[in-house]
Amino acid sequence: MSLFEDTYFTIGTASEGLFRDKGSKFLAYAYPFKDESVLKDILAQLRELHPKARHYCWAYRMTPDRSVFRFNDDGEPSGTAGRPLLNVLLSKDITNTLIVVVRYFGGTLLGVPGLIHAYKTAALEALANAQIVERTINDVYRIDFDYLQMNDVMRLVKEENLTILNQNFDNRCSMEVEVRKMQVNQFVHKLDNIDAVQYAYLKTL
Repeated sequence: MSLFEDTYFTIGTASEGLFRDKGSKFLAYAYPFKDESVLKDILAQLRELHPKARHYCWAYRMTPDRSVFRFNDDGEPSGTAGRPLLNVLLSKDITNTLIVVVRYFGGTLLGVPGLIHAYKTAALEALANAQIVERTINDVYRIDFDYLQMNDVMRLVKEENLTILNQNFDNRCSMEVEVRKMQVNQFVHKLDNIDAVQYAYLKTL
């Protein structure tokens, strides 16, 4: 990802896809995914939904810079399931997405090329049924200011079209705002021009 890019692609809502080959059925489920801790619950739900399935293979890619990824073959021959699923996410340039493919075995072995094709095609079907959305990469800043600076700060928030995540107004006020990566320098410059304002970078979304 280049230094100047501040957008990424993901899916808007969960979607499904299906591929059949020689009696085997490959059910693909794609989910918006930002938190690895929910993976276990999603797999448990799918195992409950499909108790007679043979394999539950998955891959995910996370974070706006697409740097976090994992995949699992769940008993299929190495490289025939999880890796093809991840490759679909890579080729579509999608992140913050999990794909799980549930396989019902049809009695006929598909061989390595057949399995790779089946998992890949099922995943592509799920993404074809998904709404692909473009999101901006945003930094979260905390601003601390005196009540007297309220108008100046609120004007800046409005001018820069910022999203307020948290606010607390007292004699000394604080606010957490979301700033698009590309706007950060301009936003910080404007803050520096308001008296008695302190700010700190918290995280990137």
